[in-house]
Amino acid sequence: MKTLVKALFVILFSLALLEQSVAAAEGVSKTAAGHNSEADLKPHLGSARLEMEQVFGNERFPNVVVAVDGTILASWGSRSLRVRRSEDGGKTWGKEITVASPGFQSGGLTVDETSGDIIAFSEKHHPPASLDVFRSADHGETWVKIPAVIRPDSKGNVPSMHMNEHGITLRRGKYKGRLLRPSRWYAGKNERARWPSHYTNAVFSDDGGKTWQTSAPFPANGTGEATLAELSDGRIYYNSRRHWAPKGENPRRRWSAWSDDGGATWQGLAVVKVLPDGPQDTDYGCMGGLVRLPVVGRDVLLYSNCDSPSGRHHGTVWVSFDGGASWPVKRLVFAGRFGYSSITAGRPGTVTEGSVYLHFEGGPRGASTVARFNLAWALGGTSTGDGKVPDWVR
Repeated sequence: MKTLVKALFVILFSLALLEQSVAAAEGVSKTAAGHNSEADLKPHLGSARLEMEQVFGNERFPNVVVAVDGTILASWGSRSLRVRRSEDGGKTWGKEITVASPGFQSGGLTVDETSGDIIAFSEKHHPPASLDVFRSADHGETWVKIPAVIRPDSKGNVPSMHMNEHGITLRRGKYKGRLLRPSRWYAGKNERARWPSHYTNAVFSDDGGKTWQTSAPFPANGTGEATLAELSDGRIYYNSRRHWAPKGENPRRRWSAWSDDGGATWQGLAVVKVLPDGPQDTDYGCMGGLVRLPVVGRDVLLYSNCDSPSGRHHGTVWVSFDGGASWPVKRLVFAGRFGYSSITAGRPGTVTEGSVYLHFEGGPRGASTVARFNLAWALGGTSTGDGKVPDWVR
């Protein structure tokens, strides 16, 4: 009798979990390729794995995204904006494709999940500089320059794009389908005297990238090179570099805020004490990467930066399971040189599902490296003391 009751309980419990999963999945959007934009946690677990591959041989400034068909695009360049594509999950990479020459990598590659197009931004030289916008309708094989309008923010300032993290397509709620990517205001020049006037923000488009509105400023000056992610409840989590702060505030750790209006305004400014902003012997900071894994109903975030007392090295990823409220585990990716980084996640229904892609300056062979790993590998790291890994992950 006890065995029968136990079996019945297991069945009922399993049915309840299945019902919850189906209910959650009913609200999942599909990409232009016909795949679900989010899926189950299971593909991110299993056997731990980490591989690294050199992608570019010189220059600077990494970004990386995954197209809706599963093609990985790594972009790069401080003299010309170039991309390389991988159609096999990152095992091999195609030839370099020039998007803009001359062209200064402006980061923020943005995949439009509604159309499947990819948008790239390039400035003529180190910004502030004139901006060109490019679009690819074939997952990064070819690019065309497109007319695009970037509207100023509430202060009358038109933002620069340089080396903010990749953009996203919002997947839920009132702003579903909106393109959103971080941006910044240089106050006329990138010089120390003007840092107190610098601030990050974001640009967003509701017409597929033709017109971009600029958000309210991030609620802290001295910021630049930001990241963002949409959480499962539709809020936008924003995490920024900060290379200046008034007395009493810490510019050597990351700063965060959030938006509940699709990235138009920001609130809840806070220092993320557990996350370093570059080497800890300087206020200058370092560009970091951020991505939310495409898991239904869960807010698993990964953040990348160097974890070093001085110098840009010891590239590390941190993991949050509650949308950035805590970061309980970190793992070293590469102990050698590690500068700017960009991080993205594979897509359900494609060869990239369950993988994470980290494009960074440095690596075993030099300038540009893409590391590919899974959440299971990251879970093998060390505790930060900031919260705990939840049972549902194990």
